[in-house]
Amino acid sequence: MTGSSTSGMTRRGVLGAFAATAVTAAPTFANAAGFLRGAGDIRRIKMYSGRTGERIDMIYWIEGNYIKDAVREVNFFMRDWRTNDVKNMDLRTVDIMAAAHNLLDADEPYMLLSGYRSPKTNAMLRSRSRGVAKNSLHMRGQAADLRLGSRSVSQVAKAAAVCRGGGVGRYSGSNFVHMDCGTVRTWGR
Repeated sequence: MTGSSTSGMTRRGVLGAFAATAVTAAPTFANAAGFLRGAGDIRRIKMYSGRTGERIDMIYWIEGNYIKDAVREVNFFMRDWRTNDVKNMDLRTVDIMAAAHNLLDADEPYMLLSGYRSPKTNAMLRSRSRGVAKNSLHMRGQAADLRLGSRSVSQVAKAAAVCRGGGVGRYSGSNFVHMDCGTVRTWGR
């Protein structure tokens, strides 16, 4: 995985870890890296895709270890739905997404509008919109465009920006927030 490593932990290992570990909903600040303070000792990602009808709700990290099977499922879920191309997502982006979701204290899943984009898909979208970057971080598996029905674009963007882990774009007119693990920056309204 780009920017991160995975352990050999499996789903069965997750269940064992739950049995052996006291789990709290509040983030643990003592052991968390700066931008992941909202993610806690257990990182969970909840998303659905209106394009494919798929849903994902899983713990993908426990106490410093990425769960290999869960990461594989996240990568598949965040694939380019137009081409079915799968890319290993940069887990720093998934961590930002999880931390922002945690900070928002939202129970509903994100709606994933765009995760990985193949160069072909990016070129097609770029031909239709000035807002699509030629060298988009989506093509590197380092970005996601997300929406939460119960939170405003401003609320989601503020939560992501607090993480200080990468770029946060507000697209109020289209009702989504872009999150990436690139340079820390913000744009849009």
